[in-house]
Amino acid sequence: RPLPKTWTTEDGEEITLSEDQRIRRRELDLITRPAARDMVRIRAAVNRSLRENFFRRDYIELETPMLQMIHGGAAARPFTTHMNALDTELYLRIATEIYLKRAVVGGVDRVFEINRNFRNEGMDSSHSPEFTALEAYEAYSDYNGMADLTRDLIQQAARDAFDLSEGEEIVRLADGTEYDLSGEWDRIDLYGSTSEALGEEITVETPRETLVKYAERIGLEVDDYAVSGKIVEDIFEELVGSKLWAPTFVYDFPEDTSPLTRYHRSRPGLTEKWDLYVRGFETGTAYSELADPVVQRERFEAQALAAANGDPEAMVLDEDFLIAMEQGFPPCGGMGMGIDRLLMVLTGQGIRETIPFPLVKRLG
Repeated sequence: RPLPKTWTTEDGEEITLSEDQRIRRRELDLITRPAARDMVRIRAAVNRSLRENFFRRDYIELETPMLQMIHGGAAARPFTTHMNALDTELYLRIATEIYLKRAVVGGVDRVFEINRNFRNEGMDSSHSPEFTALEAYEAYSDYNGMADLTRDLIQQAARDAFDLSEGEEIVRLADGTEYDLSGEWDRIDLYGSTSEALGEEITVETPRETLVKYAERIGLEVDDYAVSGKIVEDIFEELVGSKLWAPTFVYDFPEDTSPLTRYHRSRPGLTEKWDLYVRGFETGTAYSELADPVVQRERFEAQALAAANGDPEAMVLDEDFLIAMEQGFPPCGGMGMGIDRLLMVLTGQGIRETIPFPLVKRLG
């Protein structure tokens, strides 16, 4: 077959493949557009940088099951499949968290995985149903330690992928602008920043009906099954998170939306969790991991009630995980980050541009 025609007009306009053609026929995109080949190289360099950074820190890379009896480790809708040999329904994993934590129980104190996750949810410029995720767990660390680790991982990846100097991690985005990833990153409080943006004080004691009024006042719809913490997070996302341009860690999330996270050491009703926002979208998250199996069982039971009330993303009770925790789970810090979203951070491209062969709807 002949290659598609591409050219530059007398006015300097580049005539190239359409976006639909580039996504569906990625091999043609790679042949005709140097930027597409550059993305493949950048992605490879970033993954190599992450792995080498972990190896320098004495982490061990582990591969965990993609087919699972129970989907866990995140609030997301799973894909289901059927295994003929056992005549049973299985789930494609939504996260690697549960098995990596079980490895920590087994004495693998520093462990990470870079591999595929699958979530049966929407597709847009920052979401893909199949995506590459990084998760890492370190015994005797906490969410503050994981914040320092995550910042270093990203800054080192920028240096390695674009040959930048330490302290000058400024990347050039697809639109020609520059984005500064260097230095220390801001850390803000979820409830404090939301209260300031809303003009109303919100705490973990704020009644749900009051939160619903606040949400509706700014044009948000609230599902009947949404717990108070979810409403607060939605208000935050609308008023604050979507406007956070510089890299920012958002600290201390409510217990009712963070079932796998350690309760806060000094603020009742909150957990030790942060989300990292870059250019208005969430890029990564980390916890001080919940290590108490009794509290973990209570959290799972609360999730089961949420599922009964209609929450499609509620977690299920995982007895095997609870048994593992009862063996003795050390204090631990854990973090997770989407590799595709990290590429978005470093290049300014949409998520489909960062994935070599993204899923697209069939024609006809």
